[in-house]
Amino acid sequence: MHKPFPDRKTGIPERRGRRYPAGMFSGRLDWSASPNALARLLAARRLEGKPLLDLTESNPTRAGIAPPAGTIAAALDDPGLARYEPGARGLPGARAAIASDYGRRGLAVGEDRIVLTAGTSEAYGLLFKLLADPGDAVLVPRPGYPLFENLASLEGLRARPYPLRYAGRWEIDLDALERAIGDRGGRPRALLLVNPNNPTGGALTAPERDALDELCAAGEVAIVSDEVFFDYLDAPDATGETGARSGIEARGRPPVSLLSPPAGGSPARSLGFTLGGLSKSCALPQMKLAWIVAGGPEDRVAAALERLDWIADTYLTVSTPVQLAAERLLAIGADLREEVRRRVLDNRSALRGAVGPRSSCEVLASDGGWYAVLRVPAVQPEDDLVLRLLREDDVLVHPGYFFDFPEEAYLILSLLPEPAIFREAVRRILARVEGP
Repeated sequence: MHKPFPDRKTGIPERRGRRYPAGMFSGRLDWSASPNALARLLAARRLEGKPLLDLTESNPTRAGIAPPAGTIAAALDDPGLARYEPGARGLPGARAAIASDYGRRGLAVGEDRIVLTAGTSEAYGLLFKLLADPGDAVLVPRPGYPLFENLASLEGLRARPYPLRYAGRWEIDLDALERAIGDRGGRPRALLLVNPNNPTGGALTAPERDALDELCAAGEVAIVSDEVFFDYLDAPDATGETGARSGIEARGRPPVSLLSPPAGGSPARSLGFTLGGLSKSCALPQMKLAWIVAGGPEDRVAAALERLDWIADTYLTVSTPVQLAAERLLAIGADLREEVRRRVLDNRSALRGAVGPRSSCEVLASDGGWYAVLRVPAVQPEDDLVLRLLREDDVLVHPGYFFDFPEEAYLILSLLPEPAIFREAVRRILARVEGP
């Protein structure tokens, strides 16, 4: 089985093979067009019409988390919709609302450093255009979400992995990263990280952030920190106690944003870009609004923003309605975010309760996010296990190798499904891997 085209918005796609004359299309799209075994089986099961317990669901609006009827329509009701006043970085009112929202985290962000985009995928595209030329490389975390490979390829770039390692918590392998930055085969142009990571949930600590700043400044590599899950850092620790501090907080190493002031108050030495958006932080994936916050040395930030203005002005993709409604949507999202947080905490606690100390399975420690990593006995290939779960138990999960885990066997479980669905799916998974 090969990986599907990873699409965080639509799940596992069903791709149909069609051959075209060689050379008709860009080599950036030179991907296999045939569905893998899991996608084929999923399509067949859905045709049967039998309900499935889907633990790959990452869309809150399909997991029973949505604003009250009419709320979004009311937020979009603005007389300013009749006017079109485009700006490369976005409307000042929207950027001011986002800057103010960072204040609830204790982060001071100037609205002049914010560039609005229609989703974080577009933000990556703009930054890749800013930082790299076709053929250049960007460093991506492994394990991690495989969408980076597609985004890099669509810009003519190469995605080169750097490893994350698990030793009671997920952390960046800084030695391996230093080697990757210094690779004589071609200096990477950007280091990508997801904070907390998707799907491992590992968050950036202050010592890691300071080390990245030093390495990237020395190697002239920009940092791109995707922090769409940063509002979901209050995951339970290894005890599974709901509401407990995250594992790194319990060890005196609290998670930090790339925007957090460096240790000692000294300014960051490397150029950095922090990404956010309504899709995750406000559980509003239907509202296509995301943003880039530029940080680092003043001269480099100024040069980067000047070039980003030119790139963004070429596209101007962010709609006027969502920008005018940004402040109201952020307020709506505050309640939805708390609902997601409660759902995630409850399901993670239920999972840890189901996987007891005598279990042959292990729930890997996480600092946040919407996912859990379940390590299961490697007595059968992940391919076979996920297919059996779908075929015989009506449970859909993602195998670890979709996210480039270096070994088997892992299952990736979304924590968004409704609690009754989640608990029953976990019960069936454990029955399958552990027996009666």
